Amino acid sequence: MDSSHPAQQHAETRLVTSGRDTKAQKGFVNPPVFHGSTVLYPTAEDLHAHRGEFTYGRHGTPTTRAFQDTLMALEGPQCAGVGIVPSGLSAISTTLLSVLKAGDHILVVDNIYRPSRNFCNGMLARYGVETTYFDPLIGAGIEKLFKPNTRAVLVEAPGSQSFEMPDIRAIAHIAHARDALVIDDNTWATPLYHRSLEQGVDISMQAATKYIGGHSDIMFGTISANAKTWPQITEGIRLLGVCAGPDDVFLALRGLRTLSVRLAQHHRSGLEMARWLAARPEVARVLHPGLETDPGHAIWKRDFTGASGLFSIVLKPAPQSAVDAMLNSLKLFGMGFSWGGFESLAIPFDCDAYRTATKWAPGGPTLRLHIGLESVDDLKADLDRGFAALKAAL
Repeated sequence: MDSSHPAQQHAETRLVTSGRDTKAQKGFVNPPVFHGSTVLYPTAEDLHAHRGEFTYGRHGTPTTRAFQDTLMALEGPQCAGVGIVPSGLSAISTTLLSVLKAGDHILVVDNIYRPSRNFCNGMLARYGVETTYFDPLIGAGIEKLFKPNTRAVLVEAPGSQSFEMPDIRAIAHIAHARDALVIDDNTWATPLYHRSLEQGVDISMQAATKYIGGHSDIMFGTISANAKTWPQITEGIRLLGVCAGPDDVFLALRGLRTLSVRLAQHHRSGLEMARWLAARPEVARVLHPGLETDPGHAIWKRDFTGASGLFSIVLKPAPQSAVDAMLNSLKLFGMGFSWGGFESLAIPFDCDAYRTATKWAPGGPTLRLHIGLESVDDLKADLDRGFAALKAAL
């Protein structure tokens, strides 16, 4: 490997070196944060021709360019461009509005992020786009769900609550044979651990609020597209007028620089905690594709190079009051509806009310855990206290 050539460098190196020009930055390591709307042109001729690297603040600045270049380097050669939007949900809505039109049909995996489902059932339905949900484990069997007007398939691998692992390669093979696009919510693994554009995905989205930001202090979304779909994405972003604030762009870029070391720790700690929980008498099942016993493990091992710190557990049957007692006793695990930051989180969830293509019947209360960057020994002690509270409340 020629490490002097960026294309031959490891992902960890590209994360540190891409999108940086210290000479242009007057010797400073990081690019400056450009706050601005108006871009001035030197001559009337330049103005008439819209001649210039940057034309208006909403369309990009040197700060956004640095972020885009860095994420493109991580996504790999299949990535033709990266769109920047103000949240993960905005990445989903912008993508779908960019590639769908009235009269189209979209197939959506049943374990999708719930706000994605709400957008499909709400705004897309009002705009005349039909949605059909499918079993995450359907694989090549998805073929029977296609209609003449099916334009896209939306997957999330794994689902960020119930953690079933769709076979993206099999789904993409079927979809492309029918001239349909494949869209992936890649927030859980990030392109560091799952380069989905290289596995048949046309558009890979992320809630960069989570692992890219890494510090629970920004709202941010990204849309990475291949050459076929990038013109649609860039047009959609321009027509919808979406953009992210310059300070959030800078914080996301700063987060990218340390993504590899943070995600490696989340991976190690997450798997250690998952294995520890699998041996607990209070736990019926751990939902984590990185575990050898998980039904999605073979696909994860084939397509992914690592796991993040997010997974779920199924408790043995217990009343909600006892689960609440457990949650209320925790000191290190906070209760909050996000993940990907440095802190550990625990929330109860129940998919039964909104799953439509599959039945959610885990056999006991379910908790989603995010394993942060704390000591796993301290996290185990915290959950030990929680399980004692659960037992005492039975």
